[in-house]
Amino acid sequence: MDMQNQGRLYLVTGASGYVGGRLVRDLLNDQKRVRVFVRDAKKITGQSWSKVVEIVEGNASNAADLERALAGVHTAYYLLHSINAAADFGNIEAEMARGFALASEKAGVSQIVYLGGIANDENRSRHLTSRMNTGAQLASTSVPVLELRAGIIIGSGSASFEMLRHLTHRLPIMTTPKWVSNRTQPIAIRDVLHYLRRAANLAQPQNRICDIGGPEVVTYAEMMQKFASLSGLRKRAIIQVPVLTPKLSSLWIGFVTPVPTSLARPLVESLISEVVADPAKSIHDVIPAPQEGLLTVSQAIQLALTRTAENHVDTRWSDAAFPTAPWQKAQGDPDWAGELTLKDHREITTDVPIENIWKQIEGIGGEHGWFGSGWLWYLRGLLDRMVGGVGLRRGRRDPRHLRIGDSVDFWRVENIVKEEHLRLYAEMILPGKAWLEFNLSRKDGKTVVQQDALFEPRGLGGQLYWYIVSPFHFFIFPTMLRNIVKAARRESAAKSHT
Repeated sequence: MDMQNQGRLYLVTGASGYVGGRLVRDLLNDQKRVRVFVRDAKKITGQSWSKVVEIVEGNASNAADLERALAGVHTAYYLLHSINAAADFGNIEAEMARGFALASEKAGVSQIVYLGGIANDENRSRHLTSRMNTGAQLASTSVPVLELRAGIIIGSGSASFEMLRHLTHRLPIMTTPKWVSNRTQPIAIRDVLHYLRRAANLAQPQNRICDIGGPEVVTYAEMMQKFASLSGLRKRAIIQVPVLTPKLSSLWIGFVTPVPTSLARPLVESLISEVVADPAKSIHDVIPAPQEGLLTVSQAIQLALTRTAENHVDTRWSDAAFPTAPWQKAQGDPDWAGELTLKDHREITTDVPIENIWKQIEGIGGEHGWFGSGWLWYLRGLLDRMVGGVGLRRGRRDPRHLRIGDSVDFWRVENIVKEEHLRLYAEMILPGKAWLEFNLSRKDGKTVVQQDALFEPRGLGGQLYWYIVSPFHFFIFPTMLRNIVKAARRESAAKSHT
């Protein structure tokens, strides 16, 4: 450990997100003292580092919560955004950043490190403008702010990479908007983390804006061709058309890729302007580049593909909670007063060992599917995407193992106890709140499997929705439970014969 920095305490906000979760891991590997600030502590309990960090639970818009989070902190990493929260996300982000800056000043924080977006083109999007204004608000007090502005981040599990991967895989012939010819300077997530973790060792606080980018400037079309080549695909035919607006492009991406329309739109809007690092804003006189050099676009894509193929994806873009319909509340919110809970209960007692049943349950969703009634699940996912939801394409971080906070298609893991309990919270657009729950127990030497679909309707419309879809439950849920037991039995029998 660097003795000069031994006493420093580092705060990471957004620790349950894509970049934040990896940064915490890297800081701990560097023997740093780390505190994380999260809205729901349960979301990080599945992380390998959750037991070795200080955890402060709270809301970044609450002054008292910020005071607790920032007390004694030397360097605070600001990795928060509200891009999907509302149409006026720019104002929300600015207010949140201003409050964080004021609280940091009051707490005596020495350095704020902020990850923003390259915004050198005057024709910048709302998203990039908001990122730039967030940096300005963070720098509005006496606390020095090191603002690192990145372009497209390429890494296993990133939204940008998933968009690139699925567009290239699924569309050998593409009609695309003109923005695919705009220049961009992608950077590997490995190199973004290099700059962030080295910012923890600064001898003197830095108050400056630095652009960080990879060694190549390419167009988005060139990136797709590089991806196709590395994936063993034929060269993609790209036909540019002038009529695809950002809104239409994001709708198209929302149908073709796992990235929902609401997230695709700011990504697309960011590509309308040229996202190229300004040499005058270089970081390298403050933090040198990695000794082995920055990854090229092809190297970054290859590394991401390898990590994905090996199921070594530490964090994903979907780790952050996805806002659903405006009348839905997050799983941490209190129940509606006097609200009715509707239930579909199924139960099977079997001689199949509990560990075999659990293996099937923990592997549910993603490539494994939902154990029957596939066309009904597909239809429900398609309907969800048509109204702006996440649909089924979000998949899973890991095909075999789950942790709290993981996304599983249009569900999110709310609680998990190995070989006992799995509770999934629905992030599809619904007139209420829904869960799918599995409970396992042993009784008289047998395994009891209980499966419950729970729904808290919002008003009369929610109740009507439940009764309209109830006939489909008679196909979906009994079939699911039977097939889980059948799959576990087959695997158990196969093992006994080897």
